[in-house]
Amino acid sequence: MKRLLFGLGSLLLLGACAPQSEPAGSHVDRILAELHDPTSKYVLVASHRGDWRNWPENSIPAIESVIRMGVDIMELDLKLTRDSVLVLCHDHTIDRTTSGKGRVCDITYDSIQRCVLRTGHNVKTSWRMPTLREALAVCKDRIVVNIDQGYEYYDLALAIAEELGVTDQLLIKGKRPAEVVAAKFAEYPHNMMYMPIIDILKPGGRELFESYRRQTVQPLAYEVCWDEFTPAVDSCMHRIVAGGSRLWVNSLWPSLCGGLDDDRAFSGEEDAVYGALLDMGASIIQTDRPQLLIDYLSARGRRP
Repeated sequence: MKRLLFGLGSLLLLGACAPQSEPAGSHVDRILAELHDPTSKYVLVASHRGDWRNWPENSIPAIESVIRMGVDIMELDLKLTRDSVLVLCHDHTIDRTTSGKGRVCDITYDSIQRCVLRTGHNVKTSWRMPTLREALAVCKDRIVVNIDQGYEYYDLALAIAEELGVTDQLLIKGKRPAEVVAAKFAEYPHNMMYMPIIDILKPGGRELFESYRRQTVQPLAYEVCWDEFTPAVDSCMHRIVAGGSRLWVNSLWPSLCGGLDDDRAFSGEEDAVYGALLDMGASIIQTDRPQLLIDYLSARGRRP
């Protein structure tokens, strides 16, 4: 039975419908089947900016690497060039990640293509910054794509996704109120999935969470961020799981997960980190160490 994103009055947004555009039996179909089944014990792994420890972040080889690992969700960030081309870039400038300098919004795509990407260790490579179109073509039928920074470009991104036939495998997230997302989705007959980001210890985050909880149909998943595990965090997570949504957590750095981060797990505390996140009810974990997490979850019987 397909799940809807949420209801707003009489308007139902098909943000989490069963996949339609991918061929039967494709790898992404199997990922989506797990994503849409909140009762499944399978834990989905989301890789933050691809395999950035071995390749430039948000690059094509970084995407290919996590697909080979068996990662379920590839997280990426979008920026818009001066001539309205969507490219994969986390920062507002290209200073850190390329051989060039300047704000993405001030630079044309051709100019950005004259720069090369840098690795996380600041080493120049021969790779160029990919466009969203190029990245989605690589991901088609192979992996779910999570657009983190980029909701403001929803119209442009959706047009590309529809043209490529990958809309059903895109999960976009943000901190917009339910009614704002509902109004945007009402403009189109076919939409991506949407997931709210909840900073539950901040007043704005608590207000956003309660606004979504008041909806008739709950989101497919909630992303919860916290810097200290408190009764409020625990209650939020229990309500999400009990309401039939998946719980997305980030093990990227301590301030997002109360110290239950990848580097701590890498130091030999996998149970204290990943085990604790599982005990909280997490069923989607975004990580900077995808292979470590996959190996741990497989050993715990939470994925094949």
